Amino acid sequence: MTSGLSLHDTATGTVRPFVPLVPGKVGIYQCGATVQGAPHIGHLRPAVVFDILRRWLERQGLAVTFIRNVTDIDDKILNKAAEAGWTWWAWAQRFEREFTAVYQQLGILPPTYEPRATGVVPDMIAFMARLLERGHAYTGQPGNVYFDVSSFPDYLGLTHQRLEDLAPADDSVEDDKRDPRDFALWKAAKPGEPADAAWDTPWGRGRPGWHLECSTMAWRYLGETFDIHGGGLDLRFPHHENERAQSMAAGFGFAQYWLHNSLLTQAGVKMSKSLGNSLFAAELLKQAPPVVLRYTLTAAHYRSTLEYSPDTLTEAAAAWERITGFVDRAGERVGAGQDVTAHPLPEAFVEAMNDDLGTPGALAQVHDAVRRGNTALADFDDAEALAALLDVRAMLGALGLDPLDPQWAAGTAEGSKAEAALDVLVAAQLEERAAARAARDFATADAIRDRLTAAGIQVEDSPAGARWSLS
Repeated sequence: MTSGLSLHDTATGTVRPFVPLVPGKVGIYQCGATVQGAPHIGHLRPAVVFDILRRWLERQGLAVTFIRNVTDIDDKILNKAAEAGWTWWAWAQRFEREFTAVYQQLGILPPTYEPRATGVVPDMIAFMARLLERGHAYTGQPGNVYFDVSSFPDYLGLTHQRLEDLAPADDSVEDDKRDPRDFALWKAAKPGEPADAAWDTPWGRGRPGWHLECSTMAWRYLGETFDIHGGGLDLRFPHHENERAQSMAAGFGFAQYWLHNSLLTQAGVKMSKSLGNSLFAAELLKQAPPVVLRYTLTAAHYRSTLEYSPDTLTEAAAAWERITGFVDRAGERVGAGQDVTAHPLPEAFVEAMNDDLGTPGALAQVHDAVRRGNTALADFDDAEALAALLDVRAMLGALGLDPLDPQWAAGTAEGSKAEAALDVLVAAQLEERAAARAARDFATADAIRDRLTAAGIQVEDSPAGARWSLS
């Protein structure tokens, strides 16, 4: 059974037809956040990309089990918590909550399960025991367990590098490795680290390595073999390469498709915390509503580098305003309360989405339908306006962007209060303007309109009366 969808598989470097392992069902593992600090735009892009993938599969009638993990034990978490005078677990939970709040603001569907690394330590111990028994891992000083990369012939089968070209692994400071390119499955507890940041194992007390965490959570919640593993391109090596190696060495089929979204740049430079050019979610959401930020992250193909500039959100806001302007006008004319989840999608939209989640082409179909609908409204062709409106809403709904979805229609509680107050004030001004026009006092009517324009409020006259929007 095929879904009609083709996806770019990083391992093969080709766009392959997507065929689920189990007909009618799909298992997806998305590498979630290491909750060491506040979420930034680099975290938001994969969240939106894989939310769109999930929605698209579900739109085709597939039952999706979606796992997004939380890495809540890590060197950086321990170090940053210590610097701030926090316990490591409280520091991790603080930022886990920030991530959850931002995901909700962006309309990201909650995962089926969202495991924390610290919750699967017994499974990690079982995983290491399996690798040791199969000859793919070895112990060093008490508490250290390493994966032997030379024991697995298909190591680097994801990124297709040469073993002899590899630099030592990140944790190569340990002198008990057989090969500096071997990577840690388990790390011995170090002096000065919190006592509760370590667990007992048959090989000594310590804490998990990053790669082991994700392999174990995928195994625990999706089984030995599942459909799709995804994340940002920066995770491809060493994280995903090492996950793949240890899981396949354990005898698991692991992921059948590997999807990676490309990176974000600012002035041509990759965004990263180390370079100090990350755009934090909290700052972005002061510049634009969450729906505009989601639109921004949807408009570029997931495998294309997204260049961010001060104009990026402005351009997305203008595009979103064109869409919502049509939806509002059409809704006033023909009504828009229908449920569009089962509305047939235009063929060109489906083709674009099935071609490796071609969201730029899909949004082009949305804007074509908006233009068609605006023409119908101008021609007082209500039947065609309604058809265009339903197409627009259905296509946007498949992307998680239906303007009439409660996620976007309601806004935040504070934003809704402000909008309601503004609506009352502007309505009073428009009533005064209408009275002045009826009395042929055009000077007063024009003065009212000028005041509203100066305040950033655009007034549009229509046969149904004046309507306003923020310009």
